[in-house]
Order: sequence, then C-alpha cells, then structure tokens
Amino acid sequence: MIKPGDRGDVVTAVTNTLHRLGLIASPTDTFTPEVSQAVRAFQQERGLSVTGEIDIGTHAAIEEARWKLGDRSLKVESPHMRGDDVATLQSRLIDMGFNPGRVDGIYGATTEGAVKDFQKSVGVKIDGICGPGTVIALMRLMRTVTGGAPTQLRDQAVREKRGPALADKVIVLDPSSRSDISEITFDIAQKIEGRLIALGVSVFLSRNSSTKPSESERIAFANSTDADLVISLSVDQYKNDKAEGLSTYFYGSDHHGIHSIVGEKFATIVQRELVARTDLLNARTQAKTWDLLRLTKAPTVLLEIGYRTNPKDASRLADSHFRDVIAEGLVVAIQRLYLSAEEDAKTGTLRIEDLRRAGIRR
Repeated sequence: MIKPGDRGDVVTAVTNTLHRLGLIASPTDTFTPEVSQAVRAFQQERGLSVTGEIDIGTHAAIEEARWKLGDRSLKVESPHMRGDDVATLQSRLIDMGFNPGRVDGIYGATTEGAVKDFQKSVGVKIDGICGPGTVIALMRLMRTVTGGAPTQLRDQAVREKRGPALADKVIVLDPSSRSDISEITFDIAQKIEGRLIALGVSVFLSRNSSTKPSESERIAFANSTDADLVISLSVDQYKNDKAEGLSTYFYGSDHHGIHSIVGEKFATIVQRELVARTDLLNARTQAKTWDLLRLTKAPTVLLEIGYRTNPKDASRLADSHFRDVIAEGLVVAIQRLYLSAEEDAKTGTLRIEDLRRAGIRR
C-alpha cells in the first residue's frame, strides 16, 4: 500500500505515469495531496475503488496504463502481457468485425487468434504477434463496424441459443469467506443452491463452509466450470455506520468504452428485484474492473448485500427469513435474465412457483 506522505522510486514511477496521463502537473518522489487527488481521479476513471491510496490493484492498473498501442510488440507470453495497448488493440479488432474476446487488456490465445485472422485478411505475416507491421495496418484501415456491436450480437445469440430453461444452465455461487460475514454469505449461497437445483440448474460453490480460497483460486475454479453465470456474494463495511444498502457490480470500463453486456443486464435485474422485495436502500449498479469481474470468463456480478457496519442492515442479514427473501429474489432474477421481454413479469412479482407452472424448468 502506498499512501500520502510516502516517498521513493515507486512514487516517482507512479507519478510519471499519472503525469503522462494528464492527471498531475509534474512527477515527484513524494506522495503529496495532489498525487492523492490524481490517484482518486485515476481510480474513478478506471472503475476501481476510489481511495486516493495505491493498493495492489491500483498499482497494477497504473502499470498497465503506461502502454500505448505501438510502444511494444504484443504476443502470447507467460505471464500474459497486460496493458492499455492490448485493450486498444482488442477494441479495434472488434470494431473491424474480429473476435478477440472480452476487451480486458490481456493478450491471451483468443486475442492472438483474432490478430492472426486480421493479419491474414490484410496480407501481412501471420504470426499472431502485433508488431510494427500489424499496427501500421490497423492504423491505415478505417472502422467498418462501430460501437462494439459484434460483441453484443454474439452475447445475445448465445443467450438465445441456450433458451429460457434453467435446466441446462451452469451457475457458480461465490460466497465471501471474509471471517466476519462468511457464515451469512455461505447460508445465502446454500439457500440459492437448493432453489436452483430444484429447477434443474447445475450449481457449483466456490468454497465449502470451512475453506477460504484466494481470489485467484476462485477465479480459476469458476473458469474451469464453463459457467453461464457467476454470482459473488458479499456484505460491505465502512468506517462509520451511516453507509447502507444494496450494490451490484459488473465488469466495465468507461475509459475503454466496454461493458459486459450480460453482466450489466443481470446486475440491473437483480438490483431492481432485490430492492423491490426488501427495504434495502438502492445503492446502485456500477461498472468496475476488479480482477474477479475482469478475469472470470463467464458474465460475473458481485453483490454487496447491505453493510455489516450499519445496524439496520446487520439486523436484516441476521434474520434467516430475510436471507430466504434474498435467495428467492436472486433465483427469479436469474430466470428473468433468460426470459424474453414478452415472457418477463413485473419486477418483484414473479415467484419460483410461477416458473414451475410455466414449465420452463425443463
């Protein structure tokens, strides 16, 4: 953690990047209030938690922001190359109708395949390496498709192909293992699991009642399941007891102009569904670039179900009946994600029994 008052080479390197991004007047080796304000602006722009301090995630994002397309040759390596240059490449490939996968700023096999397809189409060496020749070809060609439409159409086609039935869906539930909330989140996950299994869903939990896998282990587990959807369950906390309410988060970056289409849709549905069914304050749906949302292959949504530090929210979460309401609302939100507009019902009114009667559990 780098915080106000710290000095040294790391601060100098960070402020060099912030200066190049136009967020600070000049580099410095001291973490001044001006630097803290620039860090806050960077975090806000990049979909990170806005603290004004530099944790591991913010430092990694600042490192990635150093790179612009053309600064280096991009290729598949171990560990994968990451940076704004990769995200720019992915966005341009999508605009031209190629499929590098999600715009996540990570140069993996899918992005390499899209580069090869592009290289083949323009007659440059087909090696999957985005070097000077490939960058020049990218710069010369005008966009033939704009707005990320190919990605949206692919996501929509996948959803439609799978249909509204839950029986063939694979869903990963990821209850937080933070010691102060682990029992609550695991209980909610089990309540959701039971309801989904009754509807024919294949359900995986990222942990059991006693294990505490790391974030990277949970991401790897979710990616191994070929899931249709990943739902991470947590309870927020704050330095005072005034903060309250429900928040949902999905992968997205306004800076790169990208969002998880399915993730955003589900986050919006579940936020509305749970606010309609409970008296939790609506603390909004937000796009973030946290690794859990960014690196998990399936559409992923993180729910912060109230605040442990707020007496009203804590009292609600201690009530088993309230947790049943949360589980019921989440299951209905999952079904609504796959229903067409004509089949959908008013927020807060659809029940699991309605799903069974409609015969869409098969």
